[in-house]
Amino acid sequence: MTRDEAIQLLKEQVKSDNLIKHCLAVGAIMKGLAKELEEDPDRWEIIGILHDLDYEFTKDNPEIHAKKTVEMLGDKLSEEEKNAILAHNDHAPLNSKMDFALYAADPISGLVTAAVLVRPDKKIEGLKVKSLKKKFKDKSFAAGANRENIRKIEEIGIELNRFFEISIESMKEIAEELEL
Repeated sequence: MTRDEAIQLLKEQVKSDNLIKHCLAVGAIMKGLAKELEEDPDRWEIIGILHDLDYEFTKDNPEIHAKKTVEMLGDKLSEEEKNAILAHNDHAPLNSKMDFALYAADPISGLVTAAVLVRPDKKIEGLKVKSLKKKFKDKSFAAGANRENIRKIEEIGIELNRFFEISIESMKEIAEELEL
């Protein structure tokens, strides 16, 4: 599956512009993490894009969120990819680098977006790691961005500051699509 095919599938299943942007942001961060970890950036980006494919169907039924995505994608996913999607919603253990990356990329995308939206120009260009780190420490800021999930990135050898940098830079690459 290509990035364009993943986006097309996402847009067929998801109607919320904000959720689409979230999935694109997670995809971009996953791509950046894959490069950092010498993994397949295209494959990781696609998993990031598709991780919430079922959200509009399952938002009121979180115990099946992610499970429905895996079911919808069926044999298009490898076992590792299925596990990463399931693990991002605590339906499978965190085993692989991909699992930990998606688990951490999901909430960091929201933290970065929130940090951008409180900037006077509402643009990601110019957002610094230092500023994001300050927002991260303020637990009331973007309270839905689970800090413990974000910290899981350290378990695959990426320091938190480096993760902030990768996340900002990765989202900058698709800033136009994200409208940031």
